[in-house]
Parts: sequence; structure tokens; C-alpha cells
Amino acid sequence: MDTKILIPLAIAGSITTGVWAVANLFFGEKESRTSERLKELQDPRRRRDGKADNNSMEGMLKAAAPTLSKAIAPTNELEQNQLKVDLANAGYSSPHAPMIFLSLKMICMVVFAVVGGGVGLILQGATTNALTTLVGVAGLGFYLPVIVMQVLISYRKEAIFLSMPDALDLLVVCVEAGLGLDAAMRRVNEELTETAKELCEEMSTCNMQLQMGRPRREVLHDLGIRTGVDDVKTLVAILIQAERFGSSIATALRVQSESMRTKRRQMAEEQAQKTGVKIIFPLVLFIFPGIFVVLVGPAAIMVVRQMLNEG
Repeated sequence: MDTKILIPLAIAGSITTGVWAVANLFFGEKESRTSERLKELQDPRRRRDGKADNNSMEGMLKAAAPTLSKAIAPTNELEQNQLKVDLANAGYSSPHAPMIFLSLKMICMVVFAVVGGGVGLILQGATTNALTTLVGVAGLGFYLPVIVMQVLISYRKEAIFLSMPDALDLLVVCVEAGLGLDAAMRRVNEELTETAKELCEEMSTCNMQLQMGRPRREVLHDLGIRTGVDDVKTLVAILIQAERFGSSIATALRVQSESMRTKRRQMAEEQAQKTGVKIIFPLVLFIFPGIFVVLVGPAAIMVVRQMLNEG
């Protein structure tokens, strides 16, 4: 089939599919109130989440999230668990976080495809290049939430790692003063809320889970998984071992604090050693040309004038 006929048919099919998906999304079959009540009884958090008005944009987005995420939802349990861990590392531990994340991927893909396809049709017409632009921009929109999530994970891990030594020092002081580990964690959470927000959020979650009656071993294990920081996982393993064998928690915390401070100092020294190499390129590209012009420029002007006078 000729390309000039194939491309308009593909564009028309895409637009028709998009319109059908949006119509099915907002005007499709709604869940009955009985099913909603049963799910609220199974998960009390749905009562709080369900307060949004269904006619508002927030309510429509929440209603649309299951349908949007179903098409690209992970097919096996391993991928689902990995997605939950990645979102938890980025700071989103809500049960609805995976569904919302997948919905955002679909929304970004559709929006980028519409915008990119429209711009491609306007600038290039109904050609193969326009179709390639549409596919490329749609792929960019599909993977944009993943890129943003990875940036958030990196930022959050770094923030937790840098705030851990101070939190451990305060935790050691609280434990040696006679407080239990649970009370010490609550005290650290109160003192470092402004300076170590990410770490205090995780400690607050741990305190809530402990108050709900979960075993401390499971709570600490989940803390290491949610943060994704290797040093936190090491600390969690040390605390679990100390609790199991009855050794001193204060000693274990002090050793881990010194180890993390040493590691952070070594990282700072490594960055300082790399400064000399990193500064070469700005010097060659920006500093040396300016110095060359200032030093050689007047002499070059005098030489040119002398040659013109002699000529």
C-alpha cells in the first residue's frame, strides 16, 4: 500500500482510538456503591481517599487511574514488587502509588503524542518523518515519569545518607540516657524534623507501625527496603542482630555512626581530589582564551600596525 495512503489511515486510527479511550474512561461503567463500601471496609484508607468529588478534576483522575494503568500494569509479582520498591525509594509509599504512576505514564504518552503529532503534521505534513516524530515524542512522554522518578530516588537517597550520622549520634545519646529504641526514634523524629525531613518521615512511619503492633524486626526490615540506602540496610541488620542476641544497641549505633562519618569524609576527599581534573575543561575553554587575548592582544595589534606602516 502506498505510504501517502497509509499515514493518514494510521493517524485517523490513532485519533479514533484515543477518543474511544477517553470516552470509555469518563463515561464507562461505574463501580457500584455496594462494591465501594465493601472495599472501604477492607481498606479503611479508601474512606479518606474517597472524599474527593467525582465531578472535580481530582475525582475524575482517581476514577480514571485504574483504567489507564491497567494497559501497562506489570504482569508478574516480581515486577509489581520492584515498582513498589522504586516508588517507595522515591518517597511514595501509598498503596495507590503504582497505579497513579502508571496512569501518569499513559497520560504523558498521549499528551506528548498529540502535541508532537500535531507539530509534525503542521511542519512536515502527512509524511514518514511526521509519523517518526509522533512515535519518538510519544516514547519520550512514556519514559519521562521514569526519568523523574530516578532523579527523585537519587536525591532522596543522598539526603538520607547525609543526615544519617547526625541522627545516629542523637539516637545514641537518647539510648544511653535510658530511653528505649522506640522512644529514642520518636525523640529523634521530633528534633530533626526540619533538618532531616526524609529520614524523619521514615522514622515516623516506623513509629506508627510499631504502635500498631507490628514486630520490630519487620518494621526495621521495611525501613531498609523503603529507603534503599545501603548504610540504612546495614544499620537495620545490626539492630536486628543486636535485638536477637541481646547485645548493646548503643554500641552498635555508635560503631555504625563512626563508620558512616568515615565514609562521608572519604567521599568528600574523593570529590576534592577530582576537582583538579574537572577544572581543566573550564580553564581551557573559558579562562585561557581570555588570558590569551589580554596578554597577546596588544602585542598583536602593535605588530599589525608596524607591518602596515612598513608596507
